[in-house]
Amino acid sequence: MPTPTDSSNETLSALDESGHKQVAKAKDTRASSTRRKFLSNIGRASAAAYGLTAVGLGPLSGSAVAETQALPAAFRVTHALNLRTVAAERDSHIPVPPHTTNGDLSRYRDRSASYSKGLLQDDIGVVNPSAWTSFMKALRSGHNSDFEAIIMGGTRTLNGPQGSYAFDLETADSDQFGNAPWDGDKSGPALVPPFAPIASADYGTQLVEMYWASLLRDVAFTDYAGNSTAIAAAAELSTMPAYAGPRDGKGKVTPDLLFRGALAGDAIGPYMSQFMITPTAFGSQRLDQLMTTYLPGIDYMTDTTTFLQVQNGISTGLNNQVDPVQRYLHDGRGLAAYTHVDVLFQAYFTAFLVLSALEFPSNPGNPYNGSKTQNGFGTFGGPDCGATQGEIAARALNRVWFQKWLVHLVHRPEAGGGVLHQILSGNQNKIDARLNSNVLNSQAVAQSFSKYGTYLLSQAFPEGSPTHPSYPTGHGTVGGACITLLKFFFDGSHPWPNPMVPSSDGLSLVPYTGEDAGQLTVNGELHKLAHNVSYGHGIHAGIHWRSDTESSLLLGEAVALSFLQDRARTYHEKFTVQLTKLDGSTATISNE
Repeated sequence: MPTPTDSSNETLSALDESGHKQVAKAKDTRASSTRRKFLSNIGRASAAAYGLTAVGLGPLSGSAVAETQALPAAFRVTHALNLRTVAAERDSHIPVPPHTTNGDLSRYRDRSASYSKGLLQDDIGVVNPSAWTSFMKALRSGHNSDFEAIIMGGTRTLNGPQGSYAFDLETADSDQFGNAPWDGDKSGPALVPPFAPIASADYGTQLVEMYWASLLRDVAFTDYAGNSTAIAAAAELSTMPAYAGPRDGKGKVTPDLLFRGALAGDAIGPYMSQFMITPTAFGSQRLDQLMTTYLPGIDYMTDTTTFLQVQNGISTGLNNQVDPVQRYLHDGRGLAAYTHVDVLFQAYFTAFLVLSALEFPSNPGNPYNGSKTQNGFGTFGGPDCGATQGEIAARALNRVWFQKWLVHLVHRPEAGGGVLHQILSGNQNKIDARLNSNVLNSQAVAQSFSKYGTYLLSQAFPEGSPTHPSYPTGHGTVGGACITLLKFFFDGSHPWPNPMVPSSDGLSLVPYTGEDAGQLTVNGELHKLAHNVSYGHGIHAGIHWRSDTESSLLLGEAVALSFLQDRARTYHEKFTVQLTKLDGSTATISNE
């Protein structure tokens, strides 16, 4: 297998070399006379269908039309074909951006900075070379027989790697989302930039944050301001220029700002989004939002024996211990427990129920606003929004799986802790990867060592992370897509009335009386919701990096915008909907 020499060409491919040549040839011939003739025929048929609509017959079925007057048969079918063809043709012209990695895959010959969990391991942080070769063969070929031949270290299986090869009939293709702004938004942020190299200050800062979060897992968010560990965490992170979380007006990280996102509304009000705590109902089924979580003080993978077992995919026989008392989510362990078993779009479907039950206003661009004779239902109504949550989540998941397996192969924070443990335990000669001094000298790492006796990063789950690469994150990408969908249906600027906050034991809700209580909005709480879920599954559980979430939210938003623009032309209602994107700019979805 040739070793790549520069990061921009280091990505794995969803097609082998011959497949790429076929795709390139197909793209070169897209404008052939045959294609033009085909589209011309489709266009004429579609024009006839639009003509029927103009005389008031468009919505009729084929049989109903035949009973009224002689008209072309099956014009809806022809028009439906045209819609799909035009959408696919339009999407195919979106440029393929660079897929740029951090270079660590070729930088460290023992692959100690790349994902290998579940494969046979030779030591902490070091994968067996034959197992790695079998892994790479499968990813490069995509053949099921090669995936079945991967040399595993135990009985745990890899989590859906072939999903990275999936295609969809809606939205742009997975290959069209990458290290560039989304199509048509030249000034926007890159969707999936390269992950921080393991030796960088950025990587070290993110690992330090993970250790602080692990030490604060059982502290209520409302108690951070007076907690000595939270105060120490804020002080150390304040000294790190690469820290990407929010800071106060003096450039300091305060305890109340720990583990928050940097989007509009993230730093306003309580840590927990109102969507995660507001009681609602699923039809006649009450949803009080009290959750089953795990008992405090029980962490995992802090000794070298179980750590190496988990990396090999061998069960340790340990299980999470359930708290018999249901509570509102109020601390890191609770958020981790929620995301351990959630359906990926679950929190956003619940948010839809909350918005609907509280009768929050629809997006100003909804075509039924002000109508005295109609309301939205299967289009622009509750069934449309509710059912589409799962659909858009599936599209988003395929896009992020492509990035995880076929581009970045970023290892999990637990693996970063393994590298750190090897270095600080005097075993640096056993591992090629190197770490920045900011994490080697971190107070968080020192406190964790005092607590557990090793330098390993404690985990909220006995099995640690799932068996798929870390960057980007599925929870974050689904979150970015689902909150964008909610913005499409609801007025994001609407203020949130009477905000609440969980008590420090999570047993009750009390009014939030902070000075910024009147500043909460639907969009701000949606941003906070996405971070609650993705950080709960990541930073608080110990299984995802901060940047996993931040890039994933952007990726999910882009997937949703592509999805919504494709779908816009399937609506009969004419509309123009605007929504505020994560970066504060405005996106417009229209069929007019």
